[in-house]
Amino acid sequence: MSANTVHILSHPLVNAKMAVLRDSGTSAKDFREGIRDLTYIVAIEASRDLEERPVVGNTPVSEFTGSTIKPRVGVVPILRAGLGMAEAMLSLFPDAPVYHIGLFREKVSLQPVEYYSKLPNQPTVDQVFIVDPLIATGGTAVAAVHMILDWGVPIKNIKFLGILASQAGLDHVKSEFPELEIWFAAVDSELTQTGLIKPGLGDTGDRLYSTVH
Repeated sequence: MSANTVHILSHPLVNAKMAVLRDSGTSAKDFREGIRDLTYIVAIEASRDLEERPVVGNTPVSEFTGSTIKPRVGVVPILRAGLGMAEAMLSLFPDAPVYHIGLFREKVSLQPVEYYSKLPNQPTVDQVFIVDPLIATGGTAVAAVHMILDWGVPIKNIKFLGILASQAGLDHVKSEFPELEIWFAAVDSELTQTGLIKPGLGDTGDRLYSTVH
């Protein structure tokens, strides 16, 4: 694994929020807020190297020289759990278009199946942030990156942001895309036989939207 492209955050606030998310007793409201808060942190770290463009304006006291973000940023949440990260991304990038893509993991084969894409015919952005709270087996992440590459965005302009990944999932994604930047809050070492991260968070979509059975 290429150390300079996989970034796992190490911070006391991240650790504390992860503990809340992991707890099965955490309410859907608190779970959504935790995902939102961690998305802010991950996204801020992942956007450190965005190119800036200078701007000149006036404060109440004098003229100032500041900056704005130069590249056109697009957000691509993977349905449905990726929606839990979209609001925080839009708070940071309020003018960013949001292109939803739908992928689910088939329960027997654990292979990704595409069922929805809101990508226009041609790329309309320079930088793409794919967001999904989990990388488990890595199959869905790999399929999502292929969709963005096929759309016409080069790998150097794609970043994958999430909350929790499995080590096996990260290894799978990096074997397919060594140059892809990946930013996550935490990583777990185990996967169950059914492809769930252990200890993990459970089904993130169910916990976000109160559909746990």
